[in-house]
Amino acid sequence: MRLFAAVFFISLVLTLILTPLGRALAFKLGAVDKPSKRKIHKDIIPRFGGFAIFISFFIAVVFALISIRTFGVKLSDKEILGLVGVLYGGALITLIGLIDDLNGISALWKLAGQAIASSIAVYFGAQILFVSTPFTKVLMLGAWAVPVTIIWMVAMTNAINLIDGLDGLASGITLIAGATLFVVAIKMQQYDSAILLAALIGTAAGFLRYNFFPASIFLGDSGSLFFGFMLACASIVGVLKSTLVIALIIPIVVLGIPIYDTANAIFRRAISGRPIFEADKKHIHHKLLKAGFNQRQVVVMIYIACLILSVAALSAAVFDNYPTLVFLSIFVVMGVLALDFAKDKLRKIAFLNGDRK
Repeated sequence: MRLFAAVFFISLVLTLILTPLGRALAFKLGAVDKPSKRKIHKDIIPRFGGFAIFISFFIAVVFALISIRTFGVKLSDKEILGLVGVLYGGALITLIGLIDDLNGISALWKLAGQAIASSIAVYFGAQILFVSTPFTKVLMLGAWAVPVTIIWMVAMTNAINLIDGLDGLASGITLIAGATLFVVAIKMQQYDSAILLAALIGTAAGFLRYNFFPASIFLGDSGSLFFGFMLACASIVGVLKSTLVIALIIPIVVLGIPIYDTANAIFRRAISGRPIFEADKKHIHHKLLKAGFNQRQVVVMIYIACLILSVAALSAAVFDNYPTLVFLSIFVVMGVLALDFAKDKLRKIAFLNGDRK
């Protein structure tokens, strides 16, 4: 555990130090988010979060790769190569995000870049070779391994990117999900995944210091895309390689809120004939804001929902049985639906609080 503690500490401290530098750089380069009808904030905020996050994460993981023998942690050459591939892919995904933060790029080019970054990680060995199910125990994917892995990575990357609509929301969800997956990775002795997750939760915690409401800097696409990509990669090199029956659903449950919100957004835009990646103000957090809750209340509510789902996922990982799987599935459905419809049931509470900002 000493190695993971060191990785966490390095990424945390570096993020705390580098984020103010990234904020100053964003103003100089013009990478700022200006107020508009679609935006919730009313001030000009820098959106260059990926700058500090990637550098801190990269240094922490490289430190781990150099120091694994010193700390007595054993990784195979294949696992080390997989971590290197994840770093390469993460570098590309961050670069795409930084370009978008500076000049903006089309959704199609952004999606293509995500697919290429995912392919790099896959090439170096980060693949979902099999999944476990309640019926077959282990289902080998064979030729489907590569496309399934790339789809998973792109989907998770965009899930975090799309839910990044309030101060501290995506950073907090990444922190909660990353910490949960870290516990599962340690339990399953997936130490390559644990290294990634230790670095990830360190950067998320450090960045949240500046990103929670009222935020002085935004993640931007560079930060949100990176967080989503790393959560996807960490679950692949760790949890999804386990033969536990429950392994397939753990990362889905942990990321249940952003996954549901993304699926709902895609369905909503598809049936209305609008582009899938066209921004709108109909995400879960927007609905709760319209119900009368303020930003801080909405973010904390979603944090709590994510924490509940994480506890359920950890319970399922510990017991690894069918009743837990059934209970967990019902729990997820009830949780995300409760959040989505909370605007109708909790409106009176917001009025009683007298806080509609």
